[in-house]
Amino acid sequence: MSERIVGAITGPVTKWVVLGFWLVMLILMGPLTGKLGDVESHDNSDWLPANAESTQAIDELAKVQDPDDLTTTIVYHREGGLTKSDYTAIVLQIPEIASLDGVVTQESKPDQPVMPAIAYPTGEKKGQKQGLVSADGEVATVSLVVNYADEDPTALLELRDDLVEMTKIDGVDVYIGGAGGSTADQMEAGAGIGGALLYAAAGVVIVILLITYRSPVLWFLPLVSVLVALVVSMGVVYLCAMYAGLTLNQMNRAILDVLVFGAGTDYALLLIARYREELGRHEDRHKAMAAALRGSAPAIIASAGTVTVGMLGLMVATMGSTASLGPVCAIGIVAGLVVMLTLLPALLVITGRWVFWPVKPAYGTSGEKTGGIWARLGDWIRKRPRAVWIGTAAALLACCGGLSMLNITTLDSSETYTKDFPSLIGDRVLEEHDLGDPSNPIQVVSAQGTEKDIAEALTKAGYDGVTPVTDGTHQVALTAVPLATDPMSKASFDTVEDVRSVVHNVDGADALATGTAAIQLDMASATDRDTKVVMPLVLGLVLIILMILLRSVLSPMLLMATVVLSFGAALGLSAIIFDAMGFAGQGREFPLFVFVFLVALGIDYNIFLMHRVREEVVAHGDTRRASLVALSATGGVITSAGIVLAATFAVLTTLPHVSFIEIGLAIALGVLLDTLVVRSILVTAINLDLGDVIWWPSRLARGRTRVRSPHPAAGRVPMPAAQHAPMRGPRPPRDLRGQPDLRGRPQPGPRNPGQY
Repeated sequence: MSERIVGAITGPVTKWVVLGFWLVMLILMGPLTGKLGDVESHDNSDWLPANAESTQAIDELAKVQDPDDLTTTIVYHREGGLTKSDYTAIVLQIPEIASLDGVVTQESKPDQPVMPAIAYPTGEKKGQKQGLVSADGEVATVSLVVNYADEDPTALLELRDDLVEMTKIDGVDVYIGGAGGSTADQMEAGAGIGGALLYAAAGVVIVILLITYRSPVLWFLPLVSVLVALVVSMGVVYLCAMYAGLTLNQMNRAILDVLVFGAGTDYALLLIARYREELGRHEDRHKAMAAALRGSAPAIIASAGTVTVGMLGLMVATMGSTASLGPVCAIGIVAGLVVMLTLLPALLVITGRWVFWPVKPAYGTSGEKTGGIWARLGDWIRKRPRAVWIGTAAALLACCGGLSMLNITTLDSSETYTKDFPSLIGDRVLEEHDLGDPSNPIQVVSAQGTEKDIAEALTKAGYDGVTPVTDGTHQVALTAVPLATDPMSKASFDTVEDVRSVVHNVDGADALATGTAAIQLDMASATDRDTKVVMPLVLGLVLIILMILLRSVLSPMLLMATVVLSFGAALGLSAIIFDAMGFAGQGREFPLFVFVFLVALGIDYNIFLMHRVREEVVAHGDTRRASLVALSATGGVITSAGIVLAATFAVLTTLPHVSFIEIGLAIALGVLLDTLVVRSILVTAINLDLGDVIWWPSRLARGRTRVRSPHPAAGRVPMPAAQHAPMRGPRPPRDLRGQPDLRGRPQPGPRNPGQY
């Protein structure tokens, strides 16, 4: 950071200006955070690529049907069979159901060309002919259409609750399913995103900060700064969603929350650790903070920049949910970076040294911490570095063996949640009684007047119950193909592919197939494509940034290899854990999301470490010594930062959504591996084994470095010319008594050659 910027942040007067600026931002952005839920999308079709067949079919379907319509199924079940009085009660409920706000009828939408009426059974035999009653007479269904596009999204939850109350019949179990019911349940599952998730993340951060600082006061400043960063980032995301076309879903919102908490706290830990050191070197806390910013800001900015570029790499994805995650996370990282390098320093210099109470750093007592567990670990690695890094790499490779247990697939409805929602129970009841869900047919959109041709072709192909929805007078033709299996299952995907192969061969129809199952199939294909494209792209981008930062080729390649190895080990261990937890598989987005976050965030800690190593090499000219000093000096703060980030991502496991649990757990495990194993052991051992070679092809690899002090004195007076003359003869031994060695022990005085 430039001296002007540092001075503006830490100045005795300008620190108050910085504080005032962020208070204004808080006032402006605060009200927008409450509106973030209003711009969330719960419709999977919103995330489809523009060239997907389902997307094209939905565009055509909009000519005859509102794309925001959600077909909803009410499932009635009585053990032993529904009675005549049950059917009478169902018939009497229909007018009341039709009067509910949000239920689509011909009266509510007189201009819509195709308006499906509420379908309901009036008796067992007639209902069986309609496909609304099961063969055993135990299950009946009512099908209706709801639309809440212009309402508060929570209104759908209220409608579901109203339907539950309105359809009660003594002795009959009633479930709200179909697209409307499953969307309402999805919204309920995501209700913990926001309040509950934030409270859990804040609680985790507070506990770790209390343990780290052992101060009842200091933890409050990083926490306040993180909350400001989160409010600002959520406000910016809302504005982008409203006016710049950025799309947002529940997963993106949840990841934004934990990412800002985790990464923001990491940056705070690194800055405060350096500030504590500088308070011992400077009596004036403003000068101490200026020195801390000069020392820590380059590594923090480099780290945040790497994560931001890695996240933005997601924008090349064809899936909207994946592409939008990139800018959402980038906004969060940039907000966290700016707040932690401006607001937090201002708060620290405003409060002064007392904020570290009860152990306040006194002037003249600080210095480089070279003792403790990290120095002992470095000493142990130094004795046999090659054996250590080979053994560590072999252990991580062994963990990769669990990759064979991964099952990357599209989770069906029953495998998506850890909680049994009403729509899931309703789907299960329909499946057990061989009754298809009328709300999830395959919809075939074709040229005007080709409904009969499409229905005839599908009937010849063996499909029963194919029904033309339009009558040949509409702009496009619509044909419904009943689907008896879960629309998110492989069986339904196979059915969609077969239906498409049949209708594509109808001459002149220009037929396209959509519907829930078709949308899920196209999403799976797009996600598989994105995984193959985005992963190598992010890997290449991060590698280029590392080469620029470290001014080396070999070291960045080694660091990337360690991170990829860590990613494989984390996925392998995660697969074993998921299998023990009884999960059926992992969503198709799982490997891509985990890879991007572990590469971008995992390289963070290597950047923090290697930035300090390079700083020490430039100062002292010895990579092996620099590696030990860097490990000892940064071990504690980087470990704390890794634990914070892992703990915040682990908070995702509190949500009742299998994909959230799997992604959160895998990232948390990977971050811990990067922090405790890769950064502290594997990378340090490689540095000690290869020495200066790791900087190839830079000057440092050839030992050509100008040694300088990392803490140059201000206003240094030039030495007299005589003092620049080279010394003749051997240099006398230095008296190092009282100076700590790398393990923090006092060193003996100089040896007297005459003794030996």
